Amino acid sequence: MPRLGEAFRSRSAGGRAVALRGVAEAIAALRTGRPVTVGALTIAGVETATSELLSLLDPEQAAPILLSGERASALGLGNVREAADPASPVLIAREPWLSRDQVLRLVDPASDFSRFSEGPLEPVPIEEQTSASAAITLARLAGLMPALWVLRETTTIAVDVEAVAAASQRSAVTIAARARLPVAHLADTQIVAFRADEDGSEHVALVIGAPGGKPPLVRLHSECLTGDVFGSLKCDCGPQLHAALRLIAEAGGGVLLYLRQEGRGIGLANKIRAYALQDRGLDTVEANRRLGFADDARDYGLAAGMLQALGISRVRLLTNNPGKLRGLERAGIEVVERVAHHMPANPHNADYLATKRKKSGHLD
Repeated sequence: MPRLGEAFRSRSAGGRAVALRGVAEAIAALRTGRPVTVGALTIAGVETATSELLSLLDPEQAAPILLSGERASALGLGNVREAADPASPVLIAREPWLSRDQVLRLVDPASDFSRFSEGPLEPVPIEEQTSASAAITLARLAGLMPALWVLRETTTIAVDVEAVAAASQRSAVTIAARARLPVAHLADTQIVAFRADEDGSEHVALVIGAPGGKPPLVRLHSECLTGDVFGSLKCDCGPQLHAALRLIAEAGGGVLLYLRQEGRGIGLANKIRAYALQDRGLDTVEANRRLGFADDARDYGLAAGMLQALGISRVRLLTNNPGKLRGLERAGIEVVERVAHHMPANPHNADYLATKRKKSGHLD
């Protein structure tokens, strides 16, 4: 098998020109199963690429599989030199027994407790580590499992590594729209819609009252469909959201940022996969790692950009998460006070809250 970089160069040197596109377009392509060129690699999502596409682009069924280092560790490959670093992507050679359906079972942790492999997995060296890391990051931004086919063809959709890195640490935003928004039990409330410059994702700020020149009370709330909308008891997100609005109003004014970072930044489908793993006895951190993600994939540079766009540089932060404190301060927002934000436990989320304190370092 030729080395990955050689395989790519042999096809692209005399091929058609590929115009660089935006990260948002690359994300949309991956989600719909289309291939994307990231730096020196052409990839397609294992879970979204159709058999018809693979038959066209990989007729010999030779495309290797790129996994996150965390997922490779979950598969027991950590004792192999090429897969020893959980922070680095791992390339798996395509063996004859690895059909498309077998690869789908391999990368989906739901099969980890019942899957039987016909043969060993062989990690191979990656020449383009920077491109490989960017490809895994792009899969996470797309809300996909961190598992990608590496193809030999170039594509008409390409994105450079620097653009993916910028999108993963979003900070530049544009105010897209602003309006009054009457909210039950709150007075003088406005909603401000933001669009991230790097990937086009949309986020909102709820501006409540007026803090009167003092650092406002601010809550960074990551989107949680299950808790915020459906009232899930598995987490404390819904109660935290509503309590934060009440506390900001009682403080005389402030801001709640509603950030599109579902599942600690891994996306809705992957969060539901993590829930299924929790049903098998894993805690929230263990489930994220088995899926192939870090404990917490969120970044708060975007939140800082939103605050700066609102003219806010100093805040009182309503949180128990030290990561939010560090994230805002690194991005130039001064946190003058941390205000604790605890919710009562229930029988369904007591272990989840304990894990946040024990493994994620959440404060009392």
